[in-house]
Amino acid sequence: MEKPNPRRPSNTVLPYQTPRLRDHYLLGKKLGQGQFGTTYLCTEKSASANYACKPIPKRKLVCREDYEDVWREIQIMHHLSEHPNVVRIKGTYEDSVFVHIVMEVCEGGVLFDRIVSKGHFSEREAVKLIKMILGVVEACHSLGVMHRDLKPENFLFDSPKEDAKLKATDFGLSVFYKPGQYLYDVVGSPYYVAPEVLKKCYGPEIDVWSAGVILYILLSGVPPFWAETESGIFRQILQGKLDFKSDPWPIIYKNKRPLVVTYTRSCYCFVFLPD
Repeated sequence: MEKPNPRRPSNTVLPYQTPRLRDHYLLGKKLGQGQFGTTYLCTEKSASANYACKPIPKRKLVCREDYEDVWREIQIMHHLSEHPNVVRIKGTYEDSVFVHIVMEVCEGGVLFDRIVSKGHFSEREAVKLIKMILGVVEACHSLGVMHRDLKPENFLFDSPKEDAKLKATDFGLSVFYKPGQYLYDVVGSPYYVAPEVLKKCYGPEIDVWSAGVILYILLSGVPPFWAETESGIFRQILQGKLDFKSDPWPIIYKNKRPLVVTYTRSCYCFVFLPD
């Protein structure tokens, strides 16, 4: 992969020129809505293969740092692209208005929507899903990437089937890091952010915390830390008190409680899950 060129124009994201997206793809229906805009179905003209296209409006990139953030996201997606639980990037295209990220299309919908639809998952289903999520975390950390925004909204199913594969899709807040390095900026999503982030001194263990929060939600259907306001949620996170008395926890098999506590309290990076 090409490295950023410090002499590239200040209004470009990519350090190289690209052909026009529409010379190679036909844009189709809307697939979803994200932070930077709408994701569309696109069809490669030469092979009639379908992909997802995420156009990032350059008008929303207000400073040079924003441009560098998008370029970093693209680099990270390339780094992780061969992992079976990461959406594979196909290519990137840039014009005067947009940066287009073309990637694998996942037709099974968002994990968050499936949680809402089901209420909560069985223990067996939750273990299967969290194994895939932890596989993404392990891959990120082995390549020196901290995700920093793990949540159900950032995972897609590759098909509508019940046994569909789960794939991570959004790396907009992800960063490269070195072993022993600490970060200090507060990023992430309120329900899933780790206490170390709120204390403004953290490492890759914050991704394991977020995975633990997702596991709690998969099993119970509700977040472990909740309040009416964002500041209230943060207070709950810093206090770290978990509810294992409300339904459905009393009927969940006893060996699952230590599993959740291990994730959300100790943040160990390697945990063996029961089948």
